[in-house]
Amino acid sequence: DLQRQFWAAMQQCNAVEGPCLKSCEDTDLDCFVIDNNGFVLISERPQEMGRLLGEADGALMKQLLSMGVFSRVTMYDYQAMCKPPDHHHSAAESLFSPLSAFLMVARWLLHECLLFLLEWSAWGSWQDKGSEAKSVFHHSHKHKKQDLLHPRDTEYPVFVHQTAIQEANGIIECGGCQKTFVMQQIPRSNLLLLVTDRTCDCSAHSPILQEATEVKYNASVKCDRMRSQKPRRRPGSCHAFHPEENAQDCGGASDTLPSSPLLLLSLGAWLLPPQLLW
Repeated sequence: DLQRQFWAAMQQCNAVEGPCLKSCEDTDLDCFVIDNNGFVLISERPQEMGRLLGEADGALMKQLLSMGVFSRVTMYDYQAMCKPPDHHHSAAESLFSPLSAFLMVARWLLHECLLFLLEWSAWGSWQDKGSEAKSVFHHSHKHKKQDLLHPRDTEYPVFVHQTAIQEANGIIECGGCQKTFVMQQIPRSNLLLLVTDRTCDCSAHSPILQEATEVKYNASVKCDRMRSQKPRRRPGSCHAFHPEENAQDCGGASDTLPSSPLLLLSLGAWLLPPQLLW
């Protein structure tokens, strides 16, 4: 166990001094081992491991940033998927009558049933077992939930340790007390050891998170970005088959045809006049 070995090593000093006067097991000290991107690898509290140091101790991370121990770099994700903003309807909407509410529920049920039957028919599931039909139905609903996400460009902060600074110490002002800390790089690694004073409460400082935010473009910049994106290049050769491929292992969905009556019923359900709902 890396954490157990680390705590044992922290209690060892040189042969002349004997046991250390202070160790990370003392109740008045907090010890962290973080990597060069500020993520906690070892902590006395297991719930903090794997999280960003700014989440566990925002005051300490802010001080390290101001001292230049860490630098903030903005990264961009051009393939992110975001939820659209919620549209809150007004409370002054007209009330439904019992008949219109019943018709709306019936229309929804009809649409769901027809959609299920169309998918079942289109993929040749009339001869399959009921379990496969449930799988198709579950897949269609899962696909609907995924359709709620839309592609967006996002940006998020990344924190990088400046390797020129291998040791640092300082004092953090936290209202009615001062919090001292010491930072030292662990030799032959990308890890940093942080020891802070636990007796001073700095929870009033807001945490530093690594949250992604959507990049807002104006119309001209968005247009330029779409023009500058390079189109995808087609592969130089075509590999439509393989000599070791057995075509009988493939499904027979290509041999089935969608049911025309079901398709017409589904289209008719969507074209119901809205007056029937009022």
